[in-house]
Amino acid sequence: MKKLINDPRRLVREVLEGILDTTPGLALLDTENVLVRWDDRPVDERPVAVLSGGGSGHEPGHAGYVGMGMLAGAIAGDVFTSPSVDAVLAGIKAVAGPRGAVLIVKNYTGDRLNFGLAAEMATAQGIPTEIVVVADDVALRDTVAPERRRGIAGTVLVHKVAGSAAERGLPVDEVAALARQAAEAVGTMGVALGACTVPSIGKPGFALGEQEIEIGLGIHGEKGVERVPMQSADALVDRMVDAIVADKALDRDRRVAILVNGLGATPPIELTVVARRALARAREAGLRVERLYCGVYLSALDMPGCSISILPLTDALLAALDAPTEVRAWGGDGRIASERRILAAPATSTVTRAYAKGDQAEQIRACALAVARELTAAETLLADLDSQAGDGDLGASMVRGAEAIRALSETAFNTPESACAEIGDALRRAIAGSSGPFYAVGLVRAASALQGKAEASARDWSAAFSAAVDAVEQLGGARVGNRTMIDALRPAADALAKGLADGAEPLDAFQAAVTATQSGADATAEMQPSLGRAAYLGDRAKGVKDGGAVAVSLWLKAISDEIARSREQKGGPGNLPG
Repeated sequence: MKKLINDPRRLVREVLEGILDTTPGLALLDTENVLVRWDDRPVDERPVAVLSGGGSGHEPGHAGYVGMGMLAGAIAGDVFTSPSVDAVLAGIKAVAGPRGAVLIVKNYTGDRLNFGLAAEMATAQGIPTEIVVVADDVALRDTVAPERRRGIAGTVLVHKVAGSAAERGLPVDEVAALARQAAEAVGTMGVALGACTVPSIGKPGFALGEQEIEIGLGIHGEKGVERVPMQSADALVDRMVDAIVADKALDRDRRVAILVNGLGATPPIELTVVARRALARAREAGLRVERLYCGVYLSALDMPGCSISILPLTDALLAALDAPTEVRAWGGDGRIASERRILAAPATSTVTRAYAKGDQAEQIRACALAVARELTAAETLLADLDSQAGDGDLGASMVRGAEAIRALSETAFNTPESACAEIGDALRRAIAGSSGPFYAVGLVRAASALQGKAEASARDWSAAFSAAVDAVEQLGGARVGNRTMIDALRPAADALAKGLADGAEPLDAFQAAVTATQSGADATAEMQPSLGRAAYLGDRAKGVKDGGAVAVSLWLKAISDEIARSREQKGGPGNLPG
């Protein structure tokens, strides 16, 4: 287990100190793990104080919600462990006065006992204190009675509602009533792709197979209510949304707010996919989604997965959600677009005219398709090479390029110029990252060199190839020795030009170019990288060939083999088609 922590026994205190140091307007009790809003008003002038808390490990909950418009204080227990009665009571007395306090409590036995007893003691000492219990986990609807369900991410929405009511100066019973209305209405369901690791234990709480997930998890590393095979994001979202709609009996045209919550190890790119489908599924169910929040609001340490909460809205609840707050963890205002606007993309093709079919069209197309086959077959090899010194996407990028070549119409290959222009255009659009622009600029330059030629001689192709390599060098700044695709391209272009200048037969000159490119690609394994992502690795990249250079050697060899095959069939030397 690798964690960026110091002593697990001091973890909670250090987390609170970090929040305190980075957030203005807060204070930390000296002998208890209690974070509070700094308030220098006399105690009898303070509004109702809303407090929450529980075990740590749910960051940014609970301490992340302390601030104007939400919580007056948060009481932090050890990881996944309820805080003590004394800690809760100290928190109440630190922020609340005669107007009282409201405690937002997730429905776990330890939290209910410790917060409940502290509330009794505070009330007896002149601070009227109300308890609001959140039990929003609809996954347990067939397992336990509603009052025994767990409290999970819907709790954050209750924080916001209660905090807004307190900020408006409402009395304690009205703050508690509005908070209870939200707590009873909200429903949440989650899914885990894996377990979390409690720092003091050092190993995951449960094990899942490579294609297994847990449905209906809690937020303390426990298992869900059902283990199922991995499914698409949309399928999982539909199941979660449908379960909440059914459990809460949400009628069509009901106004709702949705909270998409990451459990700690789910990246924003995945949460956004979930939010997209949650909005669509809710609308399919006839709900009127007025707010949608997406981010990490109540985590479970490093658990991969997410939960979805749906809160039916009234005017009062919506106003509470929209009320201002200085709390940074309450991300965004939740407003959504009224519609999904899709605009037609302007044309970006660089091919502006049709070309009459020339004599080399069939052979040019055959060579292009041979390149596509080779790059597809080499996907795993190229991905492996790139993953050792880059981001690992080269294999997939080359396959996308191959698919783009295969998708071109036969007329794209009518002339040498059209073939280079159309392939370059297709690769630019199909291949992301650096490979697409490099291949595109080279092919655009080659097309210019072949402009107006219905057929191209071997020397024409060689000149176009050299022009293409020049363009790649100029765009990327690489030269031979930098451990890039240039280490394969430049030797090939030079060998082809030299062979033809020395009077070699075109195919022989091209095969010499293939030998040169393979040697260049092999040499990259011992080069110190100075450009591209491999440069970040320094000496650690040595011993691994550059994937881009290897890709060049593969497609050049594929062209050479196709030319040789065509020559054998036709029984003549022919000219280079590509």
